[in-house]
Amino acid sequence: MSTSTAAPVNRTKRDWGSVFSTVGIVLIVIYCLAPFYWMLVSSLRPDSEIFENSWWPRNPSLENYKAVFSSKNDFANGLINSLIVSIVVTIVALAVATFTAYALARLDFRGKGLLMLLIIATSMFPLVAIIVPLLKNFAAWGWTDTYQAMIIPDLSFSLPLAVWNLTSFFRQMPQELEQSAMVDGCTPGQAFRKVILPLAAPGIFTTAIIIFIGAWNEFLVAVTMIINPSMQPATVLLSKFTGDSQFNTPFGSQMAAGVIMTLPLVLMVLFFQRRIVAGLAAGGLKQ
Repeated sequence: MSTSTAAPVNRTKRDWGSVFSTVGIVLIVIYCLAPFYWMLVSSLRPDSEIFENSWWPRNPSLENYKAVFSSKNDFANGLINSLIVSIVVTIVALAVATFTAYALARLDFRGKGLLMLLIIATSMFPLVAIIVPLLKNFAAWGWTDTYQAMIIPDLSFSLPLAVWNLTSFFRQMPQELEQSAMVDGCTPGQAFRKVILPLAAPGIFTTAIIIFIGAWNEFLVAVTMIINPSMQPATVLLSKFTGDSQFNTPFGSQMAAGVIMTLPLVLMVLFFQRRIVAGLAAGGLKQ
């Protein structure tokens, strides 16, 4: 009697738990995507409707997107600059961080804990505190208005995060994998390349996306180091959009440019969400 009574109660609890989980997920999705939706709606409003609060514009128009790509804004060139910087930062950071993290995960040496602490501490150092010395050095070296003036500072903040994430990921992979590969005739390098790297692909992929998003959205270094408009990334050009007069702020064009910059990131995260979740979950496992 008690067993039969407990079964419906447990089933009811599971049903309510499922309902609450679903509602929670929906609320989180709405909370995260609501700003992007409002930005999209505002980008479709003509200037005469830009301050309306309707859920959808009365007269949707693409005039703001046409204004974004006008010759005055040169936004297409800014997107290319952002893409170049983001790809180079991602590739270099992953290449260095993968080998560094693997060595930290597999080798035991004195001071390794302190080294890991220093690595993660460098990523927490405020950029605004070092931007002036960086500008002084880069100006002395003739690096202003160059790609390396954006890439090197971005690397200095992307590498610690990448090393920390990948070290945690490699630690949960058993060392027997390399030992088995070497028993079968592989060298340590071949074991790493043919066995470890394919298994580490979810973690590496997740780290790559995080690095790319950080480099794509970077603003402070670019606006400080790059004066030439033809070298400025999209984030800097977006901040310099002007209207027909100095007292006219082109909110619609700014929203359209924001949609253009945000949409690839949103689609990338949605398309690769399973790999991202797999990489984050695997990196959180204990060895």
